[in-house]
Amino acid sequence: QVQLVESGGGLVQAGGSLTLSCAASGSISSVKTMGWYRQAPGRQREVVAAITGDGMTNLVDSVKDRFTISRDNAKNTEYLRMNSLKPEDTDVYYCKANVVSPLLGFVEVWGQGTLVTVSS
Repeated sequence: QVQLVESGGGLVQAGGSLTLSCAASGSISSVKTMGWYRQAPGRQREVVAAITGDGMTNLVDSVKDRFTISRDNAKNTEYLRMNSLKPEDTDVYYCKANVVSPLLGFVEVWGQGTLVTVSS
């Protein structure tokens, strides 16, 4: 079994910063692309940022100048550093990883979600 555990969400004032973490554990040979998504009630989950196994990153335009995605391959962990947060960034943030597992093969795994609330 493979699981992702997220941490780092919370309440912050507009203009503030937060860092989300997402650690993969379990039956893992390697972790390929990892990503962050967000979802508000009644809306579809949307991608925020992604990072490949060799560190290539991509972020959506709305966060490109404010958020940074990174990873520590030795820890199978990815991070989302969020600066200059805006109230419209308020969402539940989910991490996702494409994992190669010796037991399960290639699997796509989601974290449990962490709430980020930005007050105005």
